Amino acid sequence: MIFKLIKLGTLATGGALLASGLVFGTELGSYVRSSYHDMRASVKDNIPVDFQLRRARDLLAGVDPELHNNIRLVAEQEVEIANLKTELEQGQNNLVAEKSRIEKVRNCLNTQQTSFEFSGLSYTRGQLTQDLGRQFTHYKEAETALAAKTELLSTRERSLAAAMDAMETAKAQKATLEAQIDGLEAQYHLVQAATPAGCETKLDNSKLSQAQQVVGDIRKQLAVAEHVLAHEATFTPEIPVDQVNEKDLLTQVDEHFGDKSASARAGN
Repeated sequence: MIFKLIKLGTLATGGALLASGLVFGTELGSYVRSSYHDMRASVKDNIPVDFQLRRARDLLAGVDPELHNNIRLVAEQEVEIANLKTELEQGQNNLVAEKSRIEKVRNCLNTQQTSFEFSGLSYTRGQLTQDLGRQFTHYKEAETALAAKTELLSTRERSLAAAMDAMETAKAQKATLEAQIDGLEAQYHLVQAATPAGCETKLDNSKLSQAQQVVGDIRKQLAVAEHVLAHEATFTPEIPVDQVNEKDLLTQVDEHFGDKSASARAGN
């Protein structure tokens, strides 16, 4: 049964899309997009202001954890840079000492001696030459490593400076947005305070039209009643106050119609 309903729903949707395609043709997509944008704008316009203000504050509050995480990363980077500087200083001191030792051995080999004594131990010229070669190789390796650490220190310092600038910019933007939200909230409260309690800012035009129609009907009924009263007043017979004199009435009728003989008879 469920699959049957799903099938019927699919067929109905397909039929609606097919009918829309036949009516609108290739312009169906633009109609759909326009309807979507209108609906989205209508929904957005109907969102209460206080809800939008709370949403903006929630978004700003979500920035705080990221700022704290970045502060921790910056602190860790500062510690690593300090340790790297210590390593560089120590490595530089080691290079100076090693260079002094190499120069000492090199000066010994400048002589014609075949054996040399250091710290109570005796070395042949060949042993001293091999030792000088090892020391010189180690010195060059240490020198290369020290140069790499120096470049690493420079890179980390630039990265730290960029991270701190970005963090300060984010803090400034957050403070600016907070001030703007406070201003909008104050403006919203002013609008609320200026609006009478219970006063709706939106009126139902249909109710106004109905009230206007009722007023028109009342006006029409009163006009009809006035006309009815006027007609009734026209056709209402007057109450006779004086009795009609038959002789005088007949004389007036005869004179009006020119029957003077009848008037003479009436006079006799």
